[in-house]
Amino acid sequence: MKNLAIVMVILVLALLSVVLLHSSDIAITVNGQRLVGPTKLAAEGWGVLVAAVAFFCVAILLAFVFAGVGLIVLGLIVLGGLLAALLVFPFLLPLLIPLFLVWIFVAAVRRSTRSGT
Repeated sequence: MKNLAIVMVILVLALLSVVLLHSSDIAITVNGQRLVGPTKLAAEGWGVLVAAVAFFCVAILLAFVFAGVGLIVLGLIVLGGLLAALLVFPFLLPLLIPLFLVWIFVAAVRRSTRSGT
């Protein structure tokens, strides 16, 4: 969880730096005159600040969602993909059955060695 948070912070900071370095084509007009120089940067900085806070909130929310419900959803997506592959490629079933049996055998051997030590 800590590594995920660090990666999210780095991604948000990278996005923030890209946005700050990229000049926008938006013209901000105050009293009929366009903002230029540091005033324009300060005016655009508020939008970047709001976006950064929003990205942090979404990152925190996704970290909690993926920890619980995300695993169930991921399992359902994998199951759906397997069923779709079974429907689309029925000729692969004879190849998948022996692989499944080998997978079950390896899982049983690993479980017996792990419980034995």
